[in-house]
Amino acid sequence: MKTPRPSARLKPLTQLRNLKMARSAHAYVRGSTVQFYQWLHSQPGRRLPNGPAVWICGDCHAGNLGPTGDLKGRIDIHIRDLDQTVIGNPVHDLVRLALSLATAARGSDLPGVVTAKMLEEVMRGYQLAFTDASDEDPPRPAQVKAGMRSAVQRTWKHLAQERIEDARPTIPLGKHFWPLSRQERTALQNLCDSQEIHGLVTSLKGRSKNDRVELLDSAYWVKGCSSLGLSRYAALLGVGDDDDPDYCLIDIKQAVGAAAPRAARAHMPRDNGKRVVEGARHLSPGLGNRMISARMLDQGFFIRELLPQDMKLELDQLSQVEAMRAAAYLARVVGLAHARQMDKGTRAEWIKDLQLNRSRVLDAPSWLWSSVVQLVGNHEIGYLEHCRRYALDAQKD
Repeated sequence: MKTPRPSARLKPLTQLRNLKMARSAHAYVRGSTVQFYQWLHSQPGRRLPNGPAVWICGDCHAGNLGPTGDLKGRIDIHIRDLDQTVIGNPVHDLVRLALSLATAARGSDLPGVVTAKMLEEVMRGYQLAFTDASDEDPPRPAQVKAGMRSAVQRTWKHLAQERIEDARPTIPLGKHFWPLSRQERTALQNLCDSQEIHGLVTSLKGRSKNDRVELLDSAYWVKGCSSLGLSRYAALLGVGDDDDPDYCLIDIKQAVGAAAPRAARAHMPRDNGKRVVEGARHLSPGLGNRMISARMLDQGFFIRELLPQDMKLELDQLSQVEAMRAAAYLARVVGLAHARQMDKGTRAEWIKDLQLNRSRVLDAPSWLWSSVVQLVGNHEIGYLEHCRRYALDAQKD
């Protein structure tokens, strides 16, 4: 594949993002954060309950949850993508998750009644996170079990073969990695020579604070969907001595203003990189403690070392049983991220508010059902129009 010059990246990245979003309705939902928040600012979106102001993911679709490792090597399912994190209304995460699960169910050709039952399970799983009844925790769905097994077994070689196609200490240019400008290369060298990067890399279990850290290779990283078009870089580092080197892959991602609405009078870092790191440390401490922020090329970035255990959770071809299990389990993960930020009284009041507006037919609030129905309809229209505008043109080419 011919890689574009650094000055000519924007057009192919925009085309790639549009094609990724055209792959399925579920992919479109994952990549259309701005459209979701446009709906939130509409009259129907304003009728949602006002929860306590806590750090929220801001883009809480199912693909942004998955296995992550912490500094001590422990692995669990957490929120793993926090570009949009703000101090805001936790109900926004709940509705965004429910929307993505509903579109995943539609992609699996499940009947509409399953969506209704999934929303009941979303509420059940979320509320369980606010209780101490661990014996009632929802079981892990098959996709989560499979993801956890893979995460536990993965090594640096798996990560290297997946991300950079080889375990050798180079980053091959091609589909996923593009060349850097001279200015970018110099900036990345200076960043990786910093004490902040040295401290980040050597804080991982099994490494020494005295280990030497050296930049081996770097490239522009073509990764993600909604973030395509922002500055993102991969840096391959060598850690330790030359006789027995350890390698690590650093993800350096530009931080921009969040589309998610923040709570009134919320005090957050003004620097977007610092905001992302702070939100991560509240929502997913194991991940957040592996992140730092930095400024480079007059932009804010947040940075983390990618571990072999950091994986995206894929919910493909769900059965009815697995769909409901996934809804309860993932909602509990989100609930735990919210609950750890609330005191006992705030938790009780928030759960009490969530119990309101339930009908005899559906054991979920009416606002959740009506929100998901409206959003599924809006996104279905948006998805079809998106395909007409971009996928048809790509086929003609």
